[in-house]
Amino acid sequence: MTSPPGDNQDDRRDGGVAFLLAQLGAHAAAAFAERVRPLGLTPPQAGVLRRLGEVPGQSQRGLADALGMHAPRLVALIDELEDRGLVVRDRDIDDRRNYAISLTDEGRGTLAELARVAREHELAIVAALDDDDRSQLLVLLRRLAEEQGLTPGVHPGFRRMGRPG
Repeated sequence: MTSPPGDNQDDRRDGGVAFLLAQLGAHAAAAFAERVRPLGLTPPQAGVLRRLGEVPGQSQRGLADALGMHAPRLVALIDELEDRGLVVRDRDIDDRRNYAISLTDEGRGTLAELARVAREHELAIVAALDDDDRSQLLVLLRRLAEEQGLTPGVHPGFRRMGRPG
């Protein structure tokens, strides 16, 4: 009888696949936080800016739903970004009860800088891999993320932000 992949002692010495993914994820998240700090951003703020860059003019509710986060926590993030002049709230022309959130010129400039930092971060994280290895890893990670039901491009940490108890 053969052992399942990753079930022999040599494969488990470093904790196995799930542990390594968690270890690398925690390391990558901490390193990203350090990289965006000089921009005056937190990772959640960076995620909100990135999403607004992809889909401008979203309502606060639509943005919260897209990120899978608690709406009151999003309001606080938007307040912080608005105070910095990176986003603006405009009344939604289709529904005056809602606000459409958009990047300002300064917000678009910060987003461009954020994209540069994110590229540098990605290259640093996968520096040990050649182009073929990186492509293969990306395909495998996408397959795992899809099978786990993760939303592409949305960090699962948004779901925990500001959730009650």
